[in-house]
Amino acid sequence: MSKIKRVTFGALLLLLSAVVIVFMLENSQSSELVFLGWSTPPLPVAVYIVAALLLGGVVGSAIGWVVRSGKNARG
Repeated sequence: MSKIKRVTFGALLLLLSAVVIVFMLENSQSSELVFLGWSTPPLPVAVYIVAALLLGGVVGSAIGWVVRSGKNARG
């Protein structure tokens, strides 16, 4: 059973990687972000979107970890 799970996980990971690569190739136009006078260098739109996705995943995981550890400490 674990072999089927590994193969399924590998196939899904390969599919997700292909989707991200196609997304980045399709969104290659340059853009510049400006926030409170601070601006970024012109980069493809896909770079900003993937960076936001990764940052959101890290922040969401960190918040979940803090909430779970707080519940475990109380009881």
